[in-house]
Amino acid sequence: MSNLSNDHNHKDSFINIPTIKFTKLFINGEFVDSVSGKTFETVDPRTEEVITEIAEGTKEDVGIAVKAAREAFDSGPWPRMTGAERAKIMLKWAELIDENIEEIAALDTIDGGKLYSWCKAVDIPAATNILRYYAGAADKIHGQVFKTSRNLHLYTLMEPVGVVGQIIPWNFPTIMFFTKASPALAAGCTVVLKPSEQTPLSALFYAHLAKLAGVPDGVLNVIPGLGSNAGAAISSHMDIDAVSFTGSTETGRQVMKAAAMSNLKPVSLELGGKSPVLIFDDADVDEAVDLALFGILHNKGEICVAFSRVYVQEGIYDKFEKKVLEKAKNWVVGDPFDPKVQQGPQTSKAQFDKILSYIEHGKKEGATLLTGGKKVGNKGYYIEPTIFTNVKEDMLVSQDEIFGPVMVLSKFKTIEEAIKTANNTRYGLAAGIVTKNMDIANTVSRSIHAGIIWINCFFAFDIDCPFGGFKMSGFGKDYGLEALHKYLQAKSVATPIYNSPWL
Repeated sequence: MSNLSNDHNHKDSFINIPTIKFTKLFINGEFVDSVSGKTFETVDPRTEEVITEIAEGTKEDVGIAVKAAREAFDSGPWPRMTGAERAKIMLKWAELIDENIEEIAALDTIDGGKLYSWCKAVDIPAATNILRYYAGAADKIHGQVFKTSRNLHLYTLMEPVGVVGQIIPWNFPTIMFFTKASPALAAGCTVVLKPSEQTPLSALFYAHLAKLAGVPDGVLNVIPGLGSNAGAAISSHMDIDAVSFTGSTETGRQVMKAAAMSNLKPVSLELGGKSPVLIFDDADVDEAVDLALFGILHNKGEICVAFSRVYVQEGIYDKFEKKVLEKAKNWVVGDPFDPKVQQGPQTSKAQFDKILSYIEHGKKEGATLLTGGKKVGNKGYYIEPTIFTNVKEDMLVSQDEIFGPVMVLSKFKTIEEAIKTANNTRYGLAAGIVTKNMDIANTVSRSIHAGIIWINCFFAFDIDCPFGGFKMSGFGKDYGLEALHKYLQAKSVATPIYNSPWL
């Protein structure tokens, strides 16, 4: 059984929990109740207790927000500002986030069970880096001038697409907020963003700070609500010009269908994954164990690129299994405010139950439960780090995205077998390779069908490098200038040239 942090009674001895300041919808620069007056509960996964009631946005509220965003785009200052003017406001917003980092980190911890220390040291600084990156890109948007074969002056304008709908998941509420909103705002678009109903608190706080930074009314609208209502309304709205979604493949399919059946708005989707990591005989076993374990237990396994399928070459398999078992048993699960803790609670009861259900499936299908598989403690959505061995490729635990701290561990003989097994999935988001041999690294990285390949590393993202999936992991890129271009459209302009001395 995994170590359990001693302070598991959640008396908040590690930090003072902030008062929840923002619980309403943010539309046209104001916090407002939903039209229906409905609310929903947001729950602390550490304690299973209600934190507060949040205004529940519905189709009617989305319609009001879209109207505000449309007015701000068609008649407001944001798309008519210079890029440098937009950048100044975005940089001010980033400064305000830095000033409030401890309070925001606490919000993501109580709302999503994320490690407070990680939120403060990694997630929120990464988010402000994203915001600053796209602020820097806002005044570098330009088209092209063409040397034509006719008497024409022909050039392109890069114009903002208009009103953008964005739907973000609950596993990285801060990073995903700015991954979506930053490039759209830099491009001059206006935004209607729906945070997950599991983790709405930080998104509403960011809306408040955007207002303080000088983002004009109507430019950023934040609508907490259920995916089946508010999310569906965004996907199908006739006056939203583009939609970007991160979440499950099943929901992504519904978003794409709704976009097609409404106004054929362009869609970008970052969806599920079942990412393999291939560990070869020449790898340093201790380093490989650390990498594989972090790859599945980081953020309690609630991460789309998790190394959920671990394949180890037979020459080092036994040594690897012994060491990964020992480390998994000593992994510290507990209060995410405790700096000694390595893994907090799953985000919600629904996710907690889903993970435990998959673990039961694995046992029933005949996989060997090497360690874990049980709830930790009497309160909170805590699950032991779990490792299955002797897994067949057609088992649910090997094919489905579990989105929890569950590793499937297998062995392989040859490079060819490893590549074939790694590609035996409907997903194609990420993959890992652990080897000291560059020939192996080059061959395998070019053979695996996935959007990002990590060689001797994990979670190695950079804001300047585009990220997105292959196959049923979606299409369209986040990060880099490719993400900025999702929110721009090229317009070609032609003018006849008469009596010019040159073309």
